[in-house]
Amino acid sequence: MSYALASSTCLHPDAELSAPASTPETLPDRSQIPAEDKWRLEDIYPSIDAWEKDFAQVQQTLPRFRTFQGHLAEADGATLLSCLTLRDQVEETFERLFTFARMRRDEDNTNPTYQALAERAEGLGVQLGEATSFIVPEILTIPEDELRRFGQTQPGLAVYTHFLDELLRQKAHTLSTPEERLLALAGELIQAPDQIFTMLNDADLRFPSIVDEQGRSVELTKGRYIRFLESQERRVRKDAFQALYATYGALKNSWAAVLGAQVKRDIFIARARRYPNALTASLDDDNVPVEVYDNLIETVHQKLPLLHQYVQLRKEVLRLDELHMYDLYTPLVPAVQMKVPYEKAKEIALEALQPLGQEYLKTFREGLHSGWIDVWENRGKTAGAYSWGAYRVHPFVLLNYQSTLDDLFTLVHEMGHSLHTYYTQTTQPFIYSHYRIFVAEVASTLNEALLVHYLLTTLTDRDERLYVLNHYLEEFRGTLYRQTMFAEFEKLIHEHAERGGALTADWLNQTYYALNQRYFGSQIVIDPEIAWEWARIPHFYMNFYVYKYATGFSAAIALSQQILKEGEPAVQRYLKFLRSGSSDYPLNLLAAAGVDMRSPEPVRQALDLFGQLLDEMRTAMVGRG
Repeated sequence: MSYALASSTCLHPDAELSAPASTPETLPDRSQIPAEDKWRLEDIYPSIDAWEKDFAQVQQTLPRFRTFQGHLAEADGATLLSCLTLRDQVEETFERLFTFARMRRDEDNTNPTYQALAERAEGLGVQLGEATSFIVPEILTIPEDELRRFGQTQPGLAVYTHFLDELLRQKAHTLSTPEERLLALAGELIQAPDQIFTMLNDADLRFPSIVDEQGRSVELTKGRYIRFLESQERRVRKDAFQALYATYGALKNSWAAVLGAQVKRDIFIARARRYPNALTASLDDDNVPVEVYDNLIETVHQKLPLLHQYVQLRKEVLRLDELHMYDLYTPLVPAVQMKVPYEKAKEIALEALQPLGQEYLKTFREGLHSGWIDVWENRGKTAGAYSWGAYRVHPFVLLNYQSTLDDLFTLVHEMGHSLHTYYTQTTQPFIYSHYRIFVAEVASTLNEALLVHYLLTTLTDRDERLYVLNHYLEEFRGTLYRQTMFAEFEKLIHEHAERGGALTADWLNQTYYALNQRYFGSQIVIDPEIAWEWARIPHFYMNFYVYKYATGFSAAIALSQQILKEGEPAVQRYLKFLRSGSSDYPLNLLAAAGVDMRSPEPVRQALDLFGQLLDEMRTAMVGRG
């Protein structure tokens, strides 16, 4: 386990929306953001001094682990229980240290104080990994029947039953104590590609200004990029598109080198742990067979004609002789300007999530008003959006809110993550308090599905309904289709490197461009700039993460339909799922909630729904003339 990444963020590549509407020309400094619109990280640590105290305590505690080494099989399991208990206590403290430091840095990546805190926390995580690296290999030297006997003689070990079962399942991929220690010592080097990408992408990268619809020179930022692509003025869309990718293309060799290092990292870990390839190694952590990944890509390929039909509809509605990649985000209902101020977004969210019941809504409401959320973009702030937190502390949400419909969806999406975290961490012991990434996108996307249902059933204005329908079709395009394309790209680049191929900028561009041609079809001009999109996607540094957006989206569609049709029984199954954390394997948890992701059927059904919505949109748009 890489302790410096013990709590994973959830950053959606299409959720790059930000900036207070009152200061459109330049980004404010962090100090200019109102306190009531900032998250309250003081709930983790009231001061840096308090952080330093826990940091020192963890450092002082680490040597205690040496007293357990070589003795875990002794005392009828009492030593093993004491060691695991201490490990949980230290990891819980470390999680608070790491989460606080990284979120402080995310407030302003240019702040050297928080850069230093984050770097020190990462270093401490490596030390923790080294100090505890003997535990798993030593447990696996204990005969299985002896471990079972320990569980009978030491009642305190009962909580570790699933944990121990998981170790036995992965025994073939666990190394010897010296080898595990060596991997732990390499932790900071292993994390380097992601850190370098983050600093390049969020701290150092600067974009030129473009001229907006009012003729003003406006600084292009990652947070403003999607807003510009949604512009009704095509020149603005094109200028933003070309400016963004020209900036990335200027550093082409750097991006290729960093991504290449990440892929080599993934392959190194897979080979070190005796997996046949990086994909198998990544999926095995969730006990997910490779067939699930392949089924997703194959099923989406089968349904690509629906995406091509959507692209054709977009071309016809926009009345363009040529549809370009920068035309994919502008709304198809230009007369509708659905601005959603932040206060209004909170009201809509609470109404839309009524089907989840009062218990869920009470916690959601608390999160909106109790320092969970960091609302606006500021200079140096990490782009996008995520939910994160530490055990025994409420979760937190990073937004870059800009008062659009997309921002409303981002709010309910990230709060879905946060309530999943809240329910898990208030129910499960620390050992199971981090739900697996495979299920991480279910709670967030289910909230979005309920929001769409609410809007389509309550809006009376025909054009507004069309606007929301268009938005939901874009969710399908951006999540099921686009994330699967990302997943296929990840698979291709890892396979290429595993065969000894070089991940040059030219090869990466050619491969990514060809995927865009296949996915989007012949009714759109695949602009050469889109070949650089791979360079800006943070998820390619998260080791086969993106496919889980598509599978999670499909599972969420199925569960939301059950909640709307069945009511309370489906809600209770769903709340049980939210409370389960990592106490069982992800596929088992989803099956208990009511959806079988071992089958391609949920993906197929979700794409069939996309087809139905597309037909409705086409009929409505044709009817409008």
